[in-house]
Amino acid sequence: TSIMRDSYVYIDGYGQDKINHAYAYGGPELAIKTINENFGLNIKNFATVDFSSLPVIIDLLGGINIEITSDEIQYLNDYINHLNYLEGTSAPHIYSPGLQHLNGTQALAYSRIRYTAGGDYERTQRHRTVLNALFDKVLSSPVTSYPALLNDLLPYVETSLSTTDILSLATEVASIGNNLEQDRFPRDGYAEGANIGGVYYLTFDIETAKQQMRDYIFNDVK
Repeated sequence: TSIMRDSYVYIDGYGQDKINHAYAYGGPELAIKTINENFGLNIKNFATVDFSSLPVIIDLLGGINIEITSDEIQYLNDYINHLNYLEGTSAPHIYSPGLQHLNGTQALAYSRIRYTAGGDYERTQRHRTVLNALFDKVLSSPVTSYPALLNDLLPYVETSLSTTDILSLATEVASIGNNLEQDRFPRDGYAEGANIGGVYYLTFDIETAKQQMRDYIFNDVK
Protein backbone atom coordinates (compact mmCIF):
# COMPACT_ATOMS: atom_id res chain seq x y z
CA THR A 1 0.00 0.00 0.00
CA SER A 2 1.57 3.27 -1.14
CA ILE A 3 0.75 6.70 0.26
CA MET A 4 1.49 9.77 -1.82
CA ARG A 5 4.37 11.66 -0.21
CA ASP A 6 2.69 15.09 -0.60
CA SER A 7 -0.45 13.96 1.25
CA TYR A 8 -1.65 16.73 3.58
CA VAL A 9 -2.15 15.07 6.99
CA TYR A 10 -1.87 15.81 10.69
CA ILE A 11 1.51 15.01 12.27
CA ASP A 12 1.51 14.93 16.06
CA GLY A 13 3.56 17.82 17.40
CA TYR A 14 3.88 19.49 14.00
CA GLY A 15 0.34 20.09 12.76
CA GLN A 16 -0.79 19.71 9.15
CA ASP A 17 2.09 18.86 6.82
CA LYS A 18 3.25 16.49 4.09
CA ILE A 19 3.15 12.92 5.31
CA ASN A 20 6.75 12.22 4.28
CA HIS A 21 7.90 14.95 6.69
CA ALA A 22 6.87 12.70 9.59
CA TYR A 23 9.85 10.46 8.85
CA ALA A 24 12.18 13.47 8.66
CA TYR A 25 10.85 14.80 11.97
CA GLY A 26 10.78 11.59 13.99
CA GLY A 27 12.07 8.63 12.01
CA PRO A 28 10.07 5.43 11.48
CA GLU A 29 8.35 5.74 14.86
CA LEU A 30 6.67 9.06 14.03
CA ALA A 31 6.01 7.93 10.46
CA ILE A 32 4.15 4.85 11.73
CA LYS A 33 2.26 6.90 14.32
CA THR A 34 1.20 9.39 11.65
CA ILE A 35 -0.05 6.66 9.33
CA ASN A 36 -1.90 4.89 12.14
CA GLU A 37 -3.58 8.03 13.46
CA ASN A 38 -4.64 9.36 10.07
CA PHE A 39 -5.79 6.13 8.47
CA GLY A 40 -7.09 4.15 11.45
CA LEU A 41 -4.45 1.42 11.25
CA ASN A 42 -2.40 -0.43 13.87
CA ILE A 43 1.02 -0.88 12.27
CA LYS A 44 3.61 -1.96 14.85
CA ASN A 45 6.67 -3.04 12.89
CA PHE A 46 8.73 -1.58 10.10
CA ALA A 47 11.61 -2.17 7.71
CA THR A 48 13.18 0.84 6.04
CA VAL A 49 15.90 1.42 3.45
CA ASP A 50 17.31 4.65 2.04
CA PHE A 51 18.90 5.86 -1.19
CA SER A 52 22.29 4.54 -0.09
CA SER A 53 21.23 1.06 0.99
CA LEU A 54 18.70 0.19 -1.72
CA PRO A 55 21.28 -0.11 -4.54
CA VAL A 56 23.50 -2.28 -2.35
CA ILE A 57 20.59 -4.61 -1.56
CA ILE A 58 19.67 -4.90 -5.24
CA ASP A 59 23.27 -5.65 -6.18
CA LEU A 60 23.55 -8.29 -3.45
CA LEU A 61 20.52 -9.99 -5.02
CA GLY A 62 22.15 -9.87 -8.45
CA GLY A 63 20.09 -7.06 -9.97
CA ILE A 64 16.46 -7.03 -11.09
CA ASN A 65 14.52 -7.17 -14.36
CA ILE A 66 12.40 -4.11 -15.17
CA GLU A 67 10.38 -3.20 -18.26
CA ILE A 68 11.62 0.22 -19.42
CA THR A 69 9.49 2.43 -21.69
CA SER A 70 10.86 4.74 -24.38
CA ASP A 71 9.73 7.89 -22.53
CA GLU A 72 11.62 6.81 -19.39
CA ILE A 73 15.04 6.33 -20.97
CA GLN A 74 16.19 9.98 -21.04
CA TYR A 75 15.20 10.59 -17.41
CA LEU A 76 16.60 7.23 -16.34
CA ASN A 77 20.00 8.07 -17.81
CA ASP A 78 19.93 11.58 -16.33
CA TYR A 79 19.43 10.06 -12.88
CA ILE A 80 22.11 7.43 -13.53
CA ASN A 81 24.54 10.26 -14.33
CA HIS A 82 23.54 12.09 -11.14
CA LEU A 83 23.92 9.01 -8.94
CA ASN A 84 27.24 8.06 -10.54
CA TYR A 85 28.49 11.55 -9.74
CA LEU A 86 27.23 11.48 -6.14
CA GLU A 87 28.29 7.94 -5.27
CA GLY A 88 31.38 7.53 -7.45
CA THR A 89 29.78 4.62 -9.28
CA SER A 90 29.97 3.85 -13.00
CA ALA A 91 26.58 2.36 -13.83
CA PRO A 92 26.08 2.25 -17.62
CA HIS A 93 23.24 3.93 -19.51
CA ILE A 94 20.19 2.12 -20.81
CA TYR A 95 19.83 2.63 -24.57
CA SER A 96 16.66 0.85 -25.60
CA PRO A 97 13.17 0.19 -24.22
CA GLY A 98 11.98 -3.26 -23.19
CA LEU A 99 12.90 -5.68 -20.43
CA GLN A 100 16.25 -4.63 -18.96
CA HIS A 101 18.41 -6.15 -16.24
CA LEU A 102 19.23 -3.27 -13.88
CA ASN A 103 21.95 -3.07 -11.27
CA GLY A 104 21.38 -1.23 -7.99
CA THR A 105 22.28 2.26 -9.22
CA GLN A 106 20.19 1.86 -12.36
CA ALA A 107 17.21 0.57 -10.36
CA LEU A 108 17.42 3.50 -7.92
CA ALA A 109 17.60 5.90 -10.88
CA TYR A 110 14.47 4.24 -12.32
CA SER A 111 12.70 4.62 -8.95
CA ARG A 112 13.32 8.35 -8.92
CA ILE A 113 11.76 9.17 -12.31
CA ARG A 114 8.78 11.49 -11.93
CA TYR A 115 8.78 13.69 -15.02
CA THR A 116 6.98 11.37 -17.45
CA ALA A 117 3.20 11.26 -17.83
CA GLY A 118 1.64 10.64 -14.44
CA GLY A 119 4.32 12.54 -12.50
CA ASP A 120 4.65 11.55 -8.86
CA TYR A 121 1.72 9.12 -9.16
CA GLU A 122 3.71 7.04 -11.64
CA ARG A 123 6.82 7.30 -9.49
CA THR A 124 5.04 5.46 -6.67
CA GLN A 125 4.15 2.79 -9.23
CA ARG A 126 7.84 2.49 -10.12
CA HIS A 127 8.62 2.00 -6.43
CA ARG A 128 6.12 -0.85 -6.33
CA THR A 129 7.52 -2.29 -9.57
CA VAL A 130 11.02 -2.38 -8.06
CA LEU A 131 9.77 -3.97 -4.83
CA ASN A 132 7.82 -6.54 -6.82
CA ALA A 133 10.93 -7.39 -8.85
CA LEU A 134 12.92 -7.77 -5.62
CA PHE A 135 10.17 -9.96 -4.23
CA ASP A 136 10.33 -12.20 -7.32
CA LYS A 137 14.11 -12.42 -6.98
CA VAL A 138 13.92 -13.59 -3.37
CA LEU A 139 11.13 -16.07 -4.16
CA SER A 140 13.29 -17.59 -6.90
CA SER A 141 15.93 -18.42 -4.29
CA PRO A 142 15.63 -21.62 -2.25
CA VAL A 143 14.28 -21.16 1.26
CA THR A 144 17.43 -22.82 2.59
CA SER A 145 19.41 -19.80 1.33
CA TYR A 146 17.34 -17.31 3.34
CA PRO A 147 19.49 -17.29 6.52
CA ALA A 148 22.67 -16.46 4.56
CA LEU A 149 20.79 -13.95 2.40
CA LEU A 150 19.37 -12.26 5.48
CA ASN A 151 22.82 -12.10 7.03
CA ASP A 152 24.03 -10.19 3.94
CA LEU A 153 21.04 -7.84 3.71
CA LEU A 154 20.27 -6.91 7.31
CA PRO A 155 23.22 -4.48 7.73
CA TYR A 156 21.52 -2.30 5.09
CA VAL A 157 18.02 -2.39 6.60
CA GLU A 158 16.67 -0.64 9.67
CA THR A 159 13.89 -2.77 11.15
CA SER A 160 12.01 -3.46 14.36
CA LEU A 161 11.72 -7.16 13.50
CA SER A 162 14.05 -9.80 14.84
CA THR A 163 15.97 -12.16 12.56
CA THR A 164 13.74 -15.00 13.76
CA ASP A 165 10.60 -13.01 12.91
CA ILE A 166 11.87 -12.18 9.43
CA LEU A 167 12.86 -15.77 8.63
CA SER A 168 9.49 -17.04 9.85
CA LEU A 169 7.59 -14.50 7.75
CA ALA A 170 9.81 -15.09 4.70
CA THR A 171 9.31 -18.84 4.84
CA GLU A 172 5.54 -18.41 5.14
CA VAL A 173 5.40 -15.94 2.25
CA ALA A 174 7.59 -18.18 0.08
CA SER A 175 5.01 -20.95 0.46
CA ILE A 176 2.30 -18.60 -0.81
CA GLY A 177 4.17 -17.27 -3.84
CA ASN A 178 3.92 -13.90 -5.53
CA ASN A 179 0.26 -12.98 -5.22
CA LEU A 180 0.86 -9.37 -4.27
CA GLU A 181 -2.05 -6.97 -4.44
CA GLN A 182 -1.13 -3.30 -4.69
CA ASP A 183 -2.92 0.02 -4.36
CA ARG A 184 -2.09 3.68 -3.77
CA PHE A 185 -3.81 6.30 -1.62
CA PRO A 186 -5.37 8.76 -1.98
CA ARG A 187 -6.85 7.18 -5.08
CA ASP A 188 -7.27 8.95 -8.40
CA GLY A 189 -10.31 11.18 -8.41
CA TYR A 190 -10.31 11.62 -4.63
CA ALA A 191 -7.50 14.18 -4.26
CA GLU A 192 -6.33 17.45 -5.72
CA GLY A 193 -3.20 19.56 -5.52
CA ALA A 194 -3.35 22.74 -3.47
CA ASN A 195 -0.94 25.61 -2.83
CA ILE A 196 -0.99 26.34 0.89
CA GLY A 197 1.37 29.02 2.17
CA GLY A 198 3.38 28.77 -1.03
CA VAL A 199 3.86 25.00 -0.67
CA TYR A 200 2.31 22.28 -2.83
CA TYR A 201 0.24 19.67 -1.00
CA LEU A 202 -2.06 16.86 -2.07
CA THR A 203 -5.36 17.46 -0.30
CA PHE A 204 -8.15 14.92 0.16
CA ASP A 205 -10.94 13.89 2.51
CA ILE A 206 -9.19 11.91 5.22
CA GLU A 207 -12.30 9.96 6.26
CA THR A 208 -12.89 8.76 2.69
CA ALA A 209 -9.25 7.75 2.28
CA LYS A 210 -9.29 6.02 5.67
CA GLN A 211 -12.35 3.94 4.76
CA GLN A 212 -11.00 3.08 1.30
CA MET A 213 -7.66 2.00 2.74
CA ARG A 214 -9.22 -0.10 5.49
CA ASP A 215 -11.61 -1.75 3.01
CA TYR A 216 -8.67 -2.57 0.74
CA ILE A 217 -6.30 -3.91 3.40
CA PHE A 218 -8.82 -5.79 5.54
CA ASN A 219 -11.26 -6.89 2.82
CA ASP A 220 -10.46 -10.57 3.20
CA VAL A 221 -9.95 -10.58 6.95
CA LYS A 222 -12.81 -12.34 8.75
